[in-house]
Amino acid sequence: MKIAVSGKGGVGKTTLVALLGYLYKEEGKRVMLVDADTNGNLASALGYKGAQITPISEMKKLIEERVGETGSIFKLNPKVDDIPEEYSLNLEGMRLLTIGGMKRGGSGCACPQNTFLKNLMANLILERDEVIILDMEAGIEHLGRATAKNVEAIIVVVEPGMRSINTALEVDRLAKDIGIEKIFVVGNKIRAPRDTSFIEDNLSLPILGFISYSDGLVEIDIKGEPVFSNKKAVDEAIRIKERLAIL
Repeated sequence: MKIAVSGKGGVGKTTLVALLGYLYKEEGKRVMLVDADTNGNLASALGYKGAQITPISEMKKLIEERVGETGSIFKLNPKVDDIPEEYSLNLEGMRLLTIGGMKRGGSGCACPQNTFLKNLMANLILERDEVIILDMEAGIEHLGRATAKNVEAIIVVVEPGMRSINTALEVDRLAKDIGIEKIFVVGNKIRAPRDTSFIEDNLSLPILGFISYSDGLVEIDIKGEPVFSNKKAVDEAIRIKERLAIL
């Protein structure tokens, strides 16, 4: 299973990725979690308290070695198949690969870097036989048409608010443009029934479930503990995972 999780910044994408990864691992599956967010903090959500992780996108020497010197001529199919094992961490029985964000147009060194990252993403999605869960930015820049058909689903995390709703609609449009048909929603930071109603009334996309706002999750974040140490969040994620399996 290959799942991409997207949504507006701060809505709780990382929390959901960590919870789902934990549940698939507990099921006995091999799990690779991929932090593909510019402001990634998936390691923290998994309880990692080690040295700061350098994203693959910032490893200039590695990228130059594999793709070639920055400029107009570079390899379009660099070697990437060793990257997941060599540069990932084993956290709580799950592998974590921190990729970082893609550079947008207008940056002189964007092409070699983005070529490398897209080849790496293709390897993860097309070649690896394990559960892959991608913690994405609000867009889907890492995914191309060649790999999109092998993504099982995109889950857009939303909170009660129109900016979050509008981001979900944009992700839905972009995903369908590259051939991803299964787009689902998870509501997060739910405090009252009106919050679930707001999301249901403003989105026609299938909703997998909801995660409640929790002071416990806030406290876990402050302490740097794994999000799956919160039993209520795990129980809600179990229902989300079960619904995903039947849709």
